[in-house]
Amino acid sequence: MQLTWLGHSGFRLEIEQAVILIDPWLSGNPMFPDDKRAEAIAGATHVLITHGHGDHTGDTLSIARELKIPVVGIYDLITTWQTHQGIEGAGFNKGGTVDLGGAKVTMVNASHSSSMEGNEGPVYAGHESGYMIAGEGHVIYLSGDTDIMADMDWMGDYHQPDIGILSAGGHFTMDMKRAAYAARRYFKFRTVIPCHYRTFPLLEQNADALRAGLPGVNVIEPEVLVPIRL
Repeated sequence: MQLTWLGHSGFRLEIEQAVILIDPWLSGNPMFPDDKRAEAIAGATHVLITHGHGDHTGDTLSIARELKIPVVGIYDLITTWQTHQGIEGAGFNKGGTVDLGGAKVTMVNASHSSSMEGNEGPVYAGHESGYMIAGEGHVIYLSGDTDIMADMDWMGDYHQPDIGILSAGGHFTMDMKRAAYAARRYFKFRTVIPCHYRTFPLLEQNADALRAGLPGVNVIEPEVLVPIRL
């Protein structure tokens, strides 16, 4: 299994027979080099979206059209795109599981908001979500944008994820201390990878507090386009 950070909350996940682009905001992302777009999306089989905000949906539609691959995510947003944008999609909802090239992806709750820009302000884009991604002997908890929530108790107990990809930049999501608290209280991670940080000065710039709060856990600070073997 291989995970590559695309900056902010974007990842390229190679798992089982799938190459999944997660929240691929590439164009205009200050952390992503424009000349590396082709490399980042090469061979992708699916796009997985956590919610409708522009720093997560980003290049989704252009990639889906260019590569002719499906977009997977919350039913409301995906079916709207299928109807009005002409893309292939797989819309489902919390508690549901889809098979993406052998990887089993289950939608779980998140605590945030979800909207897209409209002519008269924000437009509803379905609920925000996280995912449990099972494959190759691992379960990854992709938190999506979220704060700590009590649902993490049963989610950790039921799914038993060993890898956490956690939003931890603060201001819009948990910060590093809160992410460490959530990971320590509700999960038994062996590996934790922070995201949704460093992109702007408003967000946290390092994972020192996360690492300090998770002794014995392998906290990996990702670097853009540098693959992580899991």
